[in-house]
Amino acid sequence: MRNRLTIAVTTAIMTVIGALSAVAFGGFGSWGDAVDIESFGAGAHQNFNTPSLDGCPFISPDGKMFFIASNRPGGEGLLDIWVSTRASTAEPWGEPVNVGPPINTEHNDFCPTIGRDGKSFFFASNRPGFCGATPNADLYTTRLDAGFQASSVTHLGCEVNSAWDEHSPFPAEIPGEGKVLFYSSARPFDGNDVLGDHDLYMSPRHGGVYGVGTALEEINTRDYFEGQPNVRRDGQELFFYSNRPGGSGGNDIYSVAKNSTTGQWGPVQNLGADVNSSASETRPSISWDGTTLYFGSTRVGAQSDVYVTTR
Repeated sequence: MRNRLTIAVTTAIMTVIGALSAVAFGGFGSWGDAVDIESFGAGAHQNFNTPSLDGCPFISPDGKMFFIASNRPGGEGLLDIWVSTRASTAEPWGEPVNVGPPINTEHNDFCPTIGRDGKSFFFASNRPGFCGATPNADLYTTRLDAGFQASSVTHLGCEVNSAWDEHSPFPAEIPGEGKVLFYSSARPFDGNDVLGDHDLYMSPRHGGVYGVGTALEEINTRDYFEGQPNVRRDGQELFFYSNRPGGSGGNDIYSVAKNSTTGQWGPVQNLGADVNSSASETRPSISWDGTTLYFGSTRVGAQSDVYVTTR
C-alpha cells in the first residue's frame, strides 16, 4: 500500500513538474494580436506611451519594473532611460520616471536591460568615451540601488564594443556555454557583409569580463539588418528584429530556437501578422516566463509606442 501511495505521489509531482517545465521552457501556442501597453492586462498610466518616441522595452523578472527609452520632455536630453513601477502584477503600470544621471546624459542613452539579479543594468549610449575615431553608440553597465540610482557606469571595453554602433546588450546563461552577452553591432562580420547594417553578436564572459564578440552567422544575413537580441531565460529561444525579405513591411520581429539535438540555432521564424505590421517593429523583450513579448512599433504615427503580445 505504501509503495502504491509513493508511486502515486511521485507520479503526481512529476506531472506538475512536467507541466511547469512546459510553461517555462516550451509547449507554447501561437502569438496573439498585439495591443498597446495601456490596453494590456491591468493597463498602464495614460502617459506610458506618449506622442514622443517610446520604445526599447524591458521588464524585470518579477514583473514590477518596466524600463523604456524615450525622448519625451523632462529628460536629460535626446533619448533617455525611464522606468515605470507597480506594487504587484495585478496593478497597472505607473507613469514612467527618468532614472537620471549618471545613466542618462545629454547624449542618447537607450536599450535598457536589467539582469536576473534585479541590480545589474546594461544599456547603450553614444556619450564620449566610445571606441573608434568617430562618435558611435557603445555598451555600458552599472548596478542599481533600490531607488534606481547608480553611482557610476562602466564602459564594456573595445573587445565587446567597436568603432561601429552597438545596441541592445542582453546578459544570459547558455547551457554548455556559460555566461554570455548578446547584442547587435553595425561592424562587418566578414568581407561580404554590407557595411553599417546591424548583425547579432555574442561575447563570452570569463573572470567577470566579457570578451571578443562572435557573429551569429547562422542567423545573420549579409544584406539586411538583424538587431536588438533578447533571449528566453533558458537560453533556448532568441528574439530580434530584421528587415529581411518576407516580412510584413519595415522591420519585423523574428525568433529562432535551439535544436535540442545539435544545440545549433534552427530556422528563423517571422512572428506573423498578428504581431508585426506594415510599419516597423523593434527591440523585442520576452517576459521571465516566456509567454509575453514586449516591443516597440511605429504602427500608429511616426513615433514608436510600446506594444505587447502573448502566447
